[in-house]
Amino acid sequence: MTEPTSEVFTAAVTLTPAEAEHFDLAFTAVTQPCPWPKAYGGDLVAQAAAAAMRSVADGKTLHSMHSYFMRPADIGAEVRYEVELLRDGRGYSTRQVRGYQNGKPVYVCLANFAAGEPGASHSDAPPHWAGPAELTPPEKLPSSAEYLADRSGGTMTEESKAYWSGGRGFDMRHLPGPVYLAVEGERVPHQALWVKPFDTLRPVDGLSDSRRDLAALAYVCDYTILEPLLRVLDLPWAREGLVTASLDHAMWFHRAPAPGTADGWLLYAQQAVAADSGRGAAIGRFFTPDGAHLATVVQEGMIRDLEGGH
Repeated sequence: MTEPTSEVFTAAVTLTPAEAEHFDLAFTAVTQPCPWPKAYGGDLVAQAAAAAMRSVADGKTLHSMHSYFMRPADIGAEVRYEVELLRDGRGYSTRQVRGYQNGKPVYVCLANFAAGEPGASHSDAPPHWAGPAELTPPEKLPSSAEYLADRSGGTMTEESKAYWSGGRGFDMRHLPGPVYLAVEGERVPHQALWVKPFDTLRPVDGLSDSRRDLAALAYVCDYTILEPLLRVLDLPWAREGLVTASLDHAMWFHRAPAPGTADGWLLYAQQAVAADSGRGAAIGRFFTPDGAHLATVVQEGMIRDLEGGH
């Protein structure tokens, strides 16, 4: 087995300029390997973020994205991202990005950029159930590879086990416990994760390190955002008949990570909002270890339990 590496992420957000067919600019990118029938949704979000950022040359910073997943994307295949330059103002710029595969749109988003200006600052604290007094340091929690080493069951194949263990580019350590084979810990509507790249993030052509780090948050956020819903519904990932899919996604970047921050541990606090009619919504917030609130994610997904009738 090869050593886990964050190159999975940097390969995903490495774009190739292309001739625009629909809008003003175009890039292509390749979805990364995964053991599911469709590509990982974070590939599309991060690739679209990278495409939008490469279209803004006046120093503005990405501060929000609002996305819809239109169709499943093929794995290991090229996606064409077309960028429309909707507005460039002194303080804000807006882009529309559409991802096309096999001639059809698979993803669409609006991305907004801000120049930034002097102003008061506030950073929300991690929720009480993920506060410093309740948190176990990541070094004292098992990695996914350590947790899964001697476990199997359900729909967990050796391929998916290897992917969960080291194929995602990021080390993820759960509190109160993972939801791979069973829901570990209480069936509560919230959880926290410590998240860190397996190794130092590599440079990405066309992106500054600061923009690459924002793309890293956009990339990693989708892996686990539905997990607080799975936890409270008692639906582990390996449950026979469980089918999930990302439907829509919104993300706000409140402050840019300081240089090197994205290479270390970040806290990702997540909470289930609602679940009904085969859909569920959850909110997640990224914090630095000292409590600075970096970004907020809200996502709705399909959650279909074919065995249990949910």
